Amino acid sequence: MHLFTPNHVSLIAACYPSSSALASSGPEYRPNAQELSKLTYYAANRPGKINKLGGELEKRVKAGCYKAQYGNVRARASLLVTLSVLRALAVECRRDISLLSPALVACLKVTLDSLSSDLEVVARAASVFTAWCTFTDGHVIEADSNLARDYLAVLRRFAQLSTADVKSVDHELRNRTRLVGLAALTGAVNSEALYCSSNHYKPQVSIISRALLFHVMNAELSVLDECAEAIKSNATSIYLAEFRSRPVIERRAVSIHAHVDGENGPSSSDVLNTSLRALQHMIQHSNGAQIGLLMQATFEGLGDLKVWEKLDQSRWLAQKACEWAQYQYRYAVPTRLVEQLLLIQDSSICTAQHRALATMVPAVFTSPVPLVNLSTSDIISNLITLVLRRVSIDPQDALLPSLVECISSLGAHIYYSDQIQDLASELVSRLVTVEMQGVTGRDKEFGDRRRSQAIRCLLAGLLGLMRAADGSQVVSDDKNTLQNIPSSSFPQNNDPSQRPPSHLSRRTRVSGEVWHETLSLLCDGDFSVRSDYAHALVDYLRKEIPKRGDTTDENGVRRSRPLIEGSPTHQANSIGILLYGDSATRSLHATHAYLFILATTSSLGISFNSTPSPAHSTTGDIPSIGVTAPTQNESGPVNGSSTDPHGSSPARRSPGLLARTRKSSNAQRLLESVPEKVSAAASASLSDYALILYVLSAIHEEVPTRGLLAGLPMLMALHGTTEIEDGTNEASKQRVKVIQELLARVWLVLGRVWECTELVDLAEKALSTMEAAPTLPSLPEFIPGVLRPAQTEVRFPPIEAEGAVGPWSNVNAEEALAILVSSKSVQEATGLDRQGLLRRCSAKWSVDMALRDADRPSNHRMMEGGSPLLKLSPALMAIENLSLQSLTRSVRGVGVTDLRDALEGRAGASNPALVRRPSVSTLECSPSVDLRSSPLGLTRSRSRPKKRAVTSSAGEVREVLNRLGIGKQNGSSLLKASFQSPA
Repeated sequence: MHLFTPNHVSLIAACYPSSSALASSGPEYRPNAQELSKLTYYAANRPGKINKLGGELEKRVKAGCYKAQYGNVRARASLLVTLSVLRALAVECRRDISLLSPALVACLKVTLDSLSSDLEVVARAASVFTAWCTFTDGHVIEADSNLARDYLAVLRRFAQLSTADVKSVDHELRNRTRLVGLAALTGAVNSEALYCSSNHYKPQVSIISRALLFHVMNAELSVLDECAEAIKSNATSIYLAEFRSRPVIERRAVSIHAHVDGENGPSSSDVLNTSLRALQHMIQHSNGAQIGLLMQATFEGLGDLKVWEKLDQSRWLAQKACEWAQYQYRYAVPTRLVEQLLLIQDSSICTAQHRALATMVPAVFTSPVPLVNLSTSDIISNLITLVLRRVSIDPQDALLPSLVECISSLGAHIYYSDQIQDLASELVSRLVTVEMQGVTGRDKEFGDRRRSQAIRCLLAGLLGLMRAADGSQVVSDDKNTLQNIPSSSFPQNNDPSQRPPSHLSRRTRVSGEVWHETLSLLCDGDFSVRSDYAHALVDYLRKEIPKRGDTTDENGVRRSRPLIEGSPTHQANSIGILLYGDSATRSLHATHAYLFILATTSSLGISFNSTPSPAHSTTGDIPSIGVTAPTQNESGPVNGSSTDPHGSSPARRSPGLLARTRKSSNAQRLLESVPEKVSAAASASLSDYALILYVLSAIHEEVPTRGLLAGLPMLMALHGTTEIEDGTNEASKQRVKVIQELLARVWLVLGRVWECTELVDLAEKALSTMEAAPTLPSLPEFIPGVLRPAQTEVRFPPIEAEGAVGPWSNVNAEEALAILVSSKSVQEATGLDRQGLLRRCSAKWSVDMALRDADRPSNHRMMEGGSPLLKLSPALMAIENLSLQSLTRSVRGVGVTDLRDALEGRAGASNPALVRRPSVSTLECSPSVDLRSSPLGLTRSRSRPKKRAVTSSAGEVREVLNRLGIGKQNGSSLLKASFQSPA
């Protein structure tokens, strides 16, 4: 060594074996241990010299790589020793690793660029890289752009090695090469360099994820499951699992070898196991924002590898991503999946990426892995937007069934009781908007097809959402659990006995108020919409509609509990429901009205008025989902929202005022087209009458008492429309015969539900005299939550000659009604005697009256929660008569006046008329209606101030409030408060 050679150069040179022994120092090619310890001691105690040491080692690496490319054995051996020295310095100088980082990473880049085919050299370089990844904090990458560039280049080289396809018959060599690259990538995954900077996370994870996905997506599903189970049972090293929680001084760097004597070569499962382990670590150590970037890199990697067609592996990957992610960040996986679908929503064709993403979303939602912090409202809003966009591009788009499945799968996990109610409200709101405004697209001539397909997609998603919710959390059935009963009105392929038993789930049921907005679809102009909606309505009636008080007897016949049974509170609630109706009863009124219109009207469909076209989104074709702003003549707020193409969610709300106004105007138009008698001009087909029978049968089986009181007047009115003159044409007679068959089958259902054998015999006798044609067709199979092909209707057959429609003996409606109202079970269930039932069921009925009953805001809606006055009155009366005559007529709630009366000593007065005037006049408050324009408007006046009769302390006021029951207004607390003794 030269006399003036610097000390750091001398220390490095002393670590190498002599020139004569260098070539034969293999296979370890290790530096001299004693001299290496001197070098590391020198570097550890003089951090200022680390930069010079790194520069000298970088010179030696460049020289060795240049000569080794041309087969110089000594240069290759020297290079291996240099890499060992670099690793030793990285381990011993871990506190000052940032000073060595630029030279170390540069050495690795030169080595991999020059000798990437030499597996032993690459393994030694990977060992150096892993040591550096173990001890660096990653901040040096963000500060040094040249270092960051070299680091990414090294990552790319190792990623290429991990997917290398070595041209050799020796599969062990290929697997060994891949394992070396994967070991280096695993070091990067377990390094702070990957996670410390958000700016450098995406470039790194793009390189790493693509290499890992190569092995995952090309493996069989069964092998993936086996390897995932092996990873779960075989925990990794503590130094890898807890590398971020341990200080640098306690970390250990793994050593990577190309081959160990005595060991068998690695198999393909070993390669896959290493890939999955690295992927699991990367997902586990990422936060919410990084999970989003990781998912984006995953999408890009799947596209580069061209493996979107592998749907099974895609679903498996999405499920494992949720399972491996940290609990609070799992929501990022499905959110990014839906957002990626939105980014590619404008594609004119359904690509493999569309199909894969649409299968990954339900795979995540239906997996048992819980998802917290997930905004279900944003997800469903984005999915609906996507459905409408794809429909606007092509009504027959192949992606639509998968999108319906995505919407349905949102009900698989319920995190709060009103979740399904809120999601259903959002769906119904969009459904009503599409019904009234349609869906715009490139080809205006297909507007009706787009509208019908959009409605059918949203309907299928709505049903699937409710059914998935029932399957997610199920409680055991009790004696009041609703069971299915057989019905003769159903087609053979829809036999109710084949349906699974219904269950009660821990969630709020979708109320009749929400479903009421969709009932006009029964009279839609497209039969496929009418068919799908009728099946959806039946499914709602059987499994979703609130059935308060319904029980099932030992014979399987459903009916309401008799009023003579139960507590006084239950009796009062039952009276209120029967007389004033809850949300379900009001929906039944509207359902019967629309069924009557469907059976008789000659004009179906929605009339689109000449209103301004809806606003378009930034995508150019899809209309905004919301309601146009009201004019100055329209009062009240309009709840609408605009579609955000990037996925922002509107607030959940019911359809706006303008949409309701349009629906009312269309209902009025349908009313005007309802004839007094059935004629051949009616638009309903044979399939429509089969759907009407299907819906009416479900009503009487699922809500028998309310269906009886709301439906019998409609049946009598429908029977009246069939009383035509003898000279009517054959086409009208043909339609009358079908309606009479429908009525006969409904009477048959009523007889079986209420066990009226006389009514059953009467209906069966009439049906036995019916000729073979025309008759109601059977309905095709319907699976809730699945978008089926558009159904075609069965029309009336042409009449060949005069007298082709033979007479038959139909059911006498008056006789059938008399039999039914005389039934003891009907009288017990309704609480009415024969005369009361007869008066109610034979009362004049019209579509207009039914719609008014359905839309009228009831003054007795407190009955659904239990009116305190009606809860109290039966308990005070120790008599059997529970008619309205024995109940007080007033249902006024407790107000401020009652409080003032109590505080002033007048609460004990039995007659409100004898109580003197209150101390504050009601004219002090502004009236709810503006009376200034009326000549009868009252003049504002102020009563004379009076001294209060009683002065009460705060404790006495609270006592009075407690005795009055003011405070909690729900449950049975009001009844208890009324009888509570003073404290």
